[in-house]
Amino acid sequence: MGYIYYLMGKSASGKDSIYRSLIGDTDLKKIIIYTTRPKRYGETDGEDYHFTDEKEYESIRLKGRIIEERLYETAEGPWRYFTVDDGSFDEDRGDLLGIGTPESFIQLQQHFGKDRVRPIYIEVEDGERLSRALERERSQSEPKYREMCRRFLSDCEDFSEEKLAAAGITKRFENNDIKRCIEEIKEYIADGYKGK
Repeated sequence: MGYIYYLMGKSASGKDSIYRSLIGDTDLKKIIIYTTRPKRYGETDGEDYHFTDEKEYESIRLKGRIIEERLYETAEGPWRYFTVDDGSFDEDRGDLLGIGTPESFIQLQQHFGKDRVRPIYIEVEDGERLSRALERERSQSEPKYREMCRRFLSDCEDFSEEKLAAAGITKRFENNDIKRCIEEIKEYIADGYKGK
């Protein structure tokens, strides 16, 4: 059974760009999670997320297929993100790559075992992250600045030092230069996880 490498980092830390690069340049296979949030400009259903609604979420939940889930009370209303047992974790798929939070990382470890789920934590200085988030939001056809600010602030809690420690996340990858950051992550994966 392959490993699950799990990318984590605050909003606008570059997770999506790093994720796309790792999927394109390695043998890692995508874990595509589900969300009830609206699709952003440039996102594709089934490629970036499985975009769904509350009715489908409830149907999946009642079937007992949800592995982990999070609910965010956003400026735009409640948004769910959840991982579904939908065949994505079949043993013959090899090593997998997902994106989430320390909370979802812990839930995946509880479901699949600590030895199988391995952390990749991305860090960016807060001022740089805020600048990146604003630039990204400005590019949307309908910018949601209130939600951008809410998310930025909630990340301080979701990715607190206490929560990172509780999840056993100690190794960090600085994303000041995305090419270098990606190369360091590739080396980390190639060298094998050493728990650091």
